[in-house]
Amino acid sequence: MAWVYLSIAAAAFQTLRFVLQKRLSMGTLSAGGATFARFVYSAPFVAALAILALGGAPVPELASGFWAYALTGGGAQIGATWCVVALFARRNFAVGITLKKTEVVQTALVGLLVLGDRVSAPAAAAIVLGLFGVLALSDLPSLTAGRIRRIFNPSAGLGLLSGALFAVSAVCYRGATLAVDNDDALLRALLTLAAVTLSQTVAMSAWLAWREPGQLARVARAWRGAIWIGLAGLAGSLCWFTAFTLQNAALVFAVGQVEVIFSLLASVLIFRERVTPREAGGIALLTGSILVLVWLG
Repeated sequence: MAWVYLSIAAAAFQTLRFVLQKRLSMGTLSAGGATFARFVYSAPFVAALAILALGGAPVPELASGFWAYALTGGGAQIGATWCVVALFARRNFAVGITLKKTEVVQTALVGLLVLGDRVSAPAAAAIVLGLFGVLALSDLPSLTAGRIRRIFNPSAGLGLLSGALFAVSAVCYRGATLAVDNDDALLRALLTLAAVTLSQTVAMSAWLAWREPGQLARVARAWRGAIWIGLAGLAGSLCWFTAFTLQNAALVFAVGQVEVIFSLLASVLIFRERVTPREAGGIALLTGSILVLVWLG
């Protein structure tokens, strides 16, 4: 049951990180800068922890697929985090996180399309229920817009894309941790996390220097707030990665849906945002869908 507690802790730390990222992205940093802060301020700490965990011993042997899994997962996580931070500027905090959590529903759909994994009738009904929840959350509040524009809008696209990318990253991270030849789950998680975080920091540094001149300097100046993003991200990722070494990524993410509740509390208590009845209904439908899938799993 350790993976269950790790999943809950990971969801709590991830909610805290998104709260901090939202604050930094509201005027201080761009979406890219807030995303980069999560990686650059985690990298030194995770590298130090990995070195301490090794205790002078050589790095365990890595299977041939390790770097492919790690780099693919790292790239997907960058894109997913960017989408979520950009989404915060469009919709309130709880709705943004809930749309991101369609990653569980999307994992079931991708499994059917790519791997041919069939789902039972109750599971299919749960997926449809989740779809209704997503549509309720993606509907724009404007009453004058046409129906198509109200349902298919940038907010819905960002939320769904972030969920898909997070699903890809989770599966790849599990593959990477399993490619480390060691029986210690924590060590496997730390080594994978160190490789991923350092590569993400290098990649995003190059991107921001090319596409957003001046943003790297802003991230450096915002270190007093950004360092907490890095620490929260480190704690959350370490919990996720360790859970991935112990259990199927889909089940880990399923338990992590408790993040919806955490984000709703943050939305109301920290940002003083109001969740409309329609949005509350969408959250309830999507959460119900996820709970049914967890029960069936």
